[in-house]
Amino acid sequence: MKVWTNLKDFKAKNSVITIGTFDGVHLGHIEVIKTLLNKTAEFNGESVVFTFWPHPKLILPSNDSYKLLLLNNLEEKIELLSKTGIEHLIIYPFSVEFSNLSSCEFIEQILVKQVGIKALIVGYDHHFGHNREGNFDSLKECSTKCNFKVEQLSEYRIETDKISSSAIRNFIINGQVAKANKLLGYNYMVSGKVVDGKKQGKKLGFPTANIEINDNYKILPETGIFAVKVKYNSDYFNGMLSIGTNPTLSKENTKKTIEVNIFDFYKDIYQEKLTIEFIEKMRDEVRFDNIQLLIEQLKLDKVNALNILL
Repeated sequence: MKVWTNLKDFKAKNSVITIGTFDGVHLGHIEVIKTLLNKTAEFNGESVVFTFWPHPKLILPSNDSYKLLLLNNLEEKIELLSKTGIEHLIIYPFSVEFSNLSSCEFIEQILVKQVGIKALIVGYDHHFGHNREGNFDSLKECSTKCNFKVEQLSEYRIETDKISSSAIRNFIINGQVAKANKLLGYNYMVSGKVVDGKKQGKKLGFPTANIEINDNYKILPETGIFAVKVKYNSDYFNGMLSIGTNPTLSKENTKKTIEVNIFDFYKDIYQEKLTIEFIEKMRDEVRFDNIQLLIEQLKLDKVNALNILL
């Protein structure tokens, strides 16, 4: 897969394109890309995913009261898309100026003149262009004018669950990581650096690595205790992770921490990178009346985590 961050030297034969932010690269996106690859073969062309960075909602003013949080950072998105079999990934710099292009201006100025579009594949709810004015009807008009084919896919569901990035974000923030994973098609992951902590877990018999995630827009569950897989270098380990304020040990603490107890792991990994894959939420964070009750619960948590992970 070739990655393009500008179109100055872009070259592709009979470009068959799909467009979107692809946050999460979830199973709905994968269905679009499967169709893209099939159509590419029909046109004897090359497959192109056209996406944007930064995410448009990070650039454009919004009436939404919440802060936008994303399923993937750019590095993760590139890695996930590289596994799909596409030939070209265009990461177009999103700006206010770019957002002012109408849907047909975008198609004519960029997709036709610079990318050489022969066919366009879009999802069932696809909108683009200034104020998201471009819908499938306007796409068909532009395709006739600019001589390319366009195809819209129907809605894709798993059982009764509609697959969308926003639905997956809601599952994750509410701790429903198993449901999120089902729609993603892979385990939701975050990466961070191991930083110094209070070493309270070690005193309890459950040493933890404190994880610092320097990504302001990466979505995380609010709080809870989770069964997780931990990737260190190229090796995977089982573990359990806490997101919260440690109310039993720090009664006045309001700062959230992310701490992972890695089972049967004894290396010094301070300042090193870990990738955490969330498998299932086991319970909410609870304040116990004393330390011994907390230790007994942690023993039960480990048994529960191993039952989930093994």
